[in-house]
Amino acid sequence: MTHAAEAAAEHLDLLGAAPDCDATILLLGPREPGFWPAFVASPEYADGQADPMDRWSKRVIGALARAWGGEAIFPSDGPPYPPFIAWALASGRVGKSPVGLLVHDSQGLWVSFRGAVRLAEPMPRAPGMNPCPRCDRPCVSACPVNALGSEGYDVEACRSHLDTPAGQDCRTRGCATRRACPVGAAYGRNERQSRFHMKAFHPR
Repeated sequence: MTHAAEAAAEHLDLLGAAPDCDATILLLGPREPGFWPAFVASPEYADGQADPMDRWSKRVIGALARAWGGEAIFPSDGPPYPPFIAWALASGRVGKSPVGLLVHDSQGLWVSFRGAVRLAEPMPRAPGMNPCPRCDRPCVSACPVNALGSEGYDVEACRSHLDTPAGQDCRTRGCATRRACPVGAAYGRNERQSRFHMKAFHPR
């Protein structure tokens, strides 16, 4: 079974492979459909302790790393923190969107990394596949308060909007800008997962 197939069996997508000196970084993120139901059925989700998704990721990706003879790496490791953004861009499957967020060739603006596995073997890099040049870019005008753009992310504008009645759409369904991406729409992100992350970002 390939690494991609073994990851898929754990409801994770192999989102890209990035060179790292003489090694390869395999980037892993949620795979839909299936990731969210698997996560909410996990002991980490049920135990009521903090950071259930991070703990789930460390258990599952840690087991994959051991099976593959590699090293598990997570975005929360540090400081210094691992360069996940640089690895993603180096994979050839991720680019910069017009609103500054990373965009993936199959997950669009929903792309997120639960962790990675470093393997002591080289793998081919994918050709550049940034979908944005072939898109009408609806993400640019999707944010109700223009919090996302080429000049950066206005976190306070975003948080203030989430506290309003109009902001409930983003709180319950996920970021309107991310939802506007045509590639991401085809990916089929579970809205309950988006709600989970929005609550973690803005709990009040």
